[in-house]
Formats: sequence, C-alpha cells, structure tokens
Amino acid sequence: MIIVRDKIDLRNRLHSFRNSRPSGRVGFVPTMGFLHDGHRSLMKAARTENECVVVSLFVNPTQFGPGEDFESYPRDEDRDFAICSNENVDYIFTPAVDVMYPPEPLTTVSVSVLTESLCGRHRPGHFHGVTTIVTKLFNIVQPDNAYFGQKDAQQVLVIKKMVEDLDFPIRVVICPTVREPDGLAMSSRNIRLSPTARKIAPVVYHALKEAQDMVRNGERDVGKILLGARSALEQYDKISVQYLDCRDRSTLKSLVYLDRPALLATAVFLDSVRLIDNVFLEPGEASL
Repeated sequence: MIIVRDKIDLRNRLHSFRNSRPSGRVGFVPTMGFLHDGHRSLMKAARTENECVVVSLFVNPTQFGPGEDFESYPRDEDRDFAICSNENVDYIFTPAVDVMYPPEPLTTVSVSVLTESLCGRHRPGHFHGVTTIVTKLFNIVQPDNAYFGQKDAQQVLVIKKMVEDLDFPIRVVICPTVREPDGLAMSSRNIRLSPTARKIAPVVYHALKEAQDMVRNGERDVGKILLGARSALEQYDKISVQYLDCRDRSTLKSLVYLDRPALLATAVFLDSVRLIDNVFLEPGEASL
C-alpha cells in the first residue's frame, strides 16, 4: 500500500499502472476518512472487481455550510491507513486542502433538480461541494469503477446523473447500507453520540422500517406513511427531525400516493449530531 499526498504523483503512478496492465481496471472509493465497516464493504467490492484500488481520504470543506461540523468532523489518519492496509488497498490519496483547491477557485460543478429536496433543501451549497470535489477526484484518478454507499441515497443519484450528463467513462457502483447489529446505519459521525443518544439512535431505522411494514400491509397514502414514521421518531424528545420525506426513487419528485418504487429518507439531529438514513418502499410488496 502506497500513501500519496500529491495529485500529480498519484496521476503518474496510475499512468504507470495502466501502461504495465493495459487491461487492468482501477477501482476508486472516495471517502472523508474515519473509516468504518461501511467503507470496508466498498473497498471489498472494489478489490473484487479491479486490479488496482484507490481510496481517497479527504474532508472536503466546500460541502460544509456555515455552522456545520467541518472542524469537528472525526479524523484519525493512522487508523484509516491500518484499515486500508487490511483491505489490500493499493493507493491511499490523502491530499491537503491546498492541493485540491487553488487559492481562488472560480469553477464549480452543479446538478440541478435532484439537489433541490431532502438534504439539498436544508444544506444550501452542499451538493455543489460534493459534485465539484468528486469531479476533481474522478479527473485525478480516472477510475473504471467508483463505489458509493446507499446510505447517501440522494448523493448517489446526483453523482450518477453527473457521470451520465458529463460523459465520464466511469461505472458507478452502489453498495448496500451497512448497519450496526441494532440497525443504526454506520456513519463516521456516530462516534460523536453520547452513550444515551447511541441507545436512542436505532429508532431512526426502526421508524423507517415501520413505514415499510405499513406499505406491506397495503397502505399507499404517503401522508399516512409519513405520519406513522414521524410518530415513531418523535416519541423521543432528544430527536429533532430535520426532514422526513417520500420521493420517487429515480427522480426525487414528491409523491402523494405510492404507485411506484419510492425512497423514504430522513435526517435527524440527536445530541447535535446529524444522522441520515433511508429505505426503499415497494408498492408491489403488499401482503395477501
């Protein structure tokens, strides 16, 4: 495993790999570090399908808004290096901010429509930061395959659309959300939960599961489905719901009646820690 901090150095190393292995594929896992088993699942998928695996560790400042947790976002470089080594990663790219951004950048990459609801509505500019940094990383690494987790469902749709619209020759691979045994979606931010909040946190997933059960039992009124999930969340005073919404799974258009595959997504604050999660709703799953 080789640790690279300079983008030109990484580009040159990958160029040499491609020259020596013309048919060799490069798999890329972009992360913000403080790795967990969800990230491991992406690395394992990349290792299975590619001859060379690159993981980036970069806490991207442009996707954090004023008052958000950029400074307090958990970081542990040595721990991340050990995890990557255990997963047989070939290259870790961990640049400084001034390596990734010139002093006065004037260019951003944006995707419209898909970024206007859910997290995009509550975090103005967030997805501009995401799509810009992912574009930059794609240009540096030039992967054949790039791996993302379904937990960031809106981000997944945005990046897939960006790749399609801008003709990136990259296959975007979406891997399932990895959860703790009690159902909590794995996230680097979970480490910041107090012991009390950590015990409460699984209710986020359980509330979404209750909504899935309503659908399986025949409920199709989106308002009633959302009310059931919200009631499960709001039984705990420590949970503040930022949003809970049901959207078309492909377009993120709002739904009032569940007549197509949908995404039920939520963001909540618990102990001032923002947690996101989502599940799919399938209108064809009603029990007989």
